[in-house]
Amino acid sequence: MTNRSANPQLPNSSTPSHPSTPSNSRSTTRRTFLAGASATGAALLGTGAAHALGSHAGSVAGSAAGSSVGSSGAIGSIGLQRARPVITHGVATGDVRPDGALVWARVDRPARMVVEASTDPAFPRHKTKTFRGATLTPDSDGTGRLRLVGMEPGQKIHYRVTMEDQHTAARSVPVIGSFTTAPSTSQAPKNIRLHWSGDVAGQGYGINPDIGGMYCWKTMADRNPDLFIHSGDTVYADGPIEANHKMDDGRVFKNLTSPYKNKVAETLEEFRGQHAYNLLDENYKRFNSQVAQVVQWDDHETTNNWYPGEILEDDKYQVKDVNLLAQRGFQAFHEWQPLDRKMAVDGRVYRKISYGSLLDIFVLDMRSYKDRNPDSGASATKPGQILGEKQAKWLVEGVKNSTATWKIIANDLPLGIVVPDGDDQEGVSNGKGGKAVGREAEIGRVLSGIKDVRNVVWLTADVHYTAAHHYSPDRADFQDFAPFWEFVTGPLNAGGFGPNDMDGTFGPEVVYVHAPAKDKQNSSPLDDFQHFGEVDIDGGSKDLTVRLFTTRGKELWSKTLRAQ
Repeated sequence: MTNRSANPQLPNSSTPSHPSTPSNSRSTTRRTFLAGASATGAALLGTGAAHALGSHAGSVAGSAAGSSVGSSGAIGSIGLQRARPVITHGVATGDVRPDGALVWARVDRPARMVVEASTDPAFPRHKTKTFRGATLTPDSDGTGRLRLVGMEPGQKIHYRVTMEDQHTAARSVPVIGSFTTAPSTSQAPKNIRLHWSGDVAGQGYGINPDIGGMYCWKTMADRNPDLFIHSGDTVYADGPIEANHKMDDGRVFKNLTSPYKNKVAETLEEFRGQHAYNLLDENYKRFNSQVAQVVQWDDHETTNNWYPGEILEDDKYQVKDVNLLAQRGFQAFHEWQPLDRKMAVDGRVYRKISYGSLLDIFVLDMRSYKDRNPDSGASATKPGQILGEKQAKWLVEGVKNSTATWKIIANDLPLGIVVPDGDDQEGVSNGKGGKAVGREAEIGRVLSGIKDVRNVVWLTADVHYTAAHHYSPDRADFQDFAPFWEFVTGPLNAGGFGPNDMDGTFGPEVVYVHAPAKDKQNSSPLDDFQHFGEVDIDGGSKDLTVRLFTTRGKELWSKTLRAQ
């Protein structure tokens, strides 16, 4: 029977967070081997149309004509190079600490992950540390992560990843990346720049070669942030991608495609393919190699607006049990994203990232523990939950005990925006204002618990437009809290919508908003309603400046908050 409770224990991924011992598996499946060959061929061909999906073998549609390049076309050019492992989807870093970071990569066959790290990009032997991980196998879809330690705080670290074949010890071509270790609390403060946004490959808008692919990643990389908070919807597992996506205004949006984007994801392999598809984009891979990430999830890693215990009625799904879909989506998410489960409080998502004396980031999970959407709408009369008691307590205590100047709360669902789910409510707001009931009651307890803490800022995405909201008890129905700002941005590469209505419970004022007109909803990346946000913290004054951008680099609005 399906667990219909508000907080089921979704099974953890079987993939270890930090491989440290070789896997017992010494065999490669035929599917994985052939796919690995496809990846190698694509690497040798060097063609944009022949990107490989690694273990997700199959056709990848080309550019303007939407043509198909099969895996067999790549295999024909492999020759003797097939003996070397191939790093199939670039490298990435995440969850930085003063002593290092987590490095992620994926290989096309069983191989050991080796990472060399140095402050010198030439990797001289006397300045280079070598880290060796476990053998990566099909059990984790060839993905793996390795925690680098022993670095100095506040240093730019260059690293290169190679893979050693499990059987032959043949080495892959290395892939290079870099990141900056977090400063220590004892160091003199330095400037910090972070970006945040969410929503990738949604509403049928995928990788369009005609416009340079997902150009959002290039725009952000060129601004050299130290950190990127991915606010969720890292993939759209419920959003198929067609080679020729006809838009509402009659234009056609061209996409690269893959077999795993032909339908909604239901199997573990299909969920894995969602993440693999996004990493066909060269801009994304470049960004991953340059910018350390702080990743959280929202709904589309599983399916739209899901909540624990839900049973789907959508005919597109053969698997109706959302808990089972969420389990598979969760496993693929952790396999393919540079997220350190050992830093997460419960081994899932919510965690604290400390970044010296100026910044602590509290990463929330507003998906795994929420109650039912039908119980959280305008008819709600009793308290509900979106964080769960344990996470809410962790957040209040963490913010109150933080000694950092700025406390950023990364909330994957906005606080005061009305986010309907049919006749129900998807987010925090119940949509009717008045006293805090339903999920608002839990957020109200959090706001009351941290009302004496200065310099708290909330950053979110989800609603596919960008905005600045100021909350004040002077305008609110619920008044036991201190004024604060919530900044909203997105999407990175998806349909642009909004703006939504606001709920008056916490007294929001819409200070700025940038969204498509009512007759231009579901605006594509061809238009300029894709967004990201930028936060600069000045090491001298300690002031924090927020800027809202379009993904083409146009600055829309800014606000400087004085450190108190």
